[in-house]
Amino acid sequence: MIERRPDGSVEAELRAVEFGHRAGAGFDRLFLSAAFRSTITPDGGHTQRSRLAPPGDTARGLWLALDHLYPGLVRDFGAADLMIGAPECRSWMRVRAVGHRRWDVTTSGPRDIWAEIQDVAGRWRAAGESDVFRLHFDADGSQRASSPNGALTWQLSPGETGDSR
Repeated sequence: MIERRPDGSVEAELRAVEFGHRAGAGFDRLFLSAAFRSTITPDGGHTQRSRLAPPGDTARGLWLALDHLYPGLVRDFGAADLMIGAPECRSWMRVRAVGHRRWDVTTSGPRDIWAEIQDVAGRWRAAGESDVFRLHFDADGSQRASSPNGALTWQLSPGETGDSR
């Protein structure tokens, strides 16, 4: 539903859906290449133990927000463990369960993808774990998405909405 307000602003609803959180176009945004996956080795990177659970596949609002707040991440859906890479800077992260409520988190490269995920996870929980966001198109041309309670908000670039401004 799209609503135009008396002040000229427009609002719409954005719903996170399965596999719908990949902003932008291009095959490279959907899958990690075989060459990149070959750089992710069991003994590569730095491993730390965590009691923080990785986000589940059903946390669609979190994945949607992560894609916008920390662009360039690509998940390897074919991996047995949670594996995410940032091909542009050659960073990657792998999370493997090692016991009851314990995970080994291995990271490599200049980006700390695990910290990025945990940042968004905390903000998403504060937003009530919403999978529905409001899109705001203000009369001044600014565009943003926000959770119903406003706790999780991000700016949209013109290319994400199809607006050529």
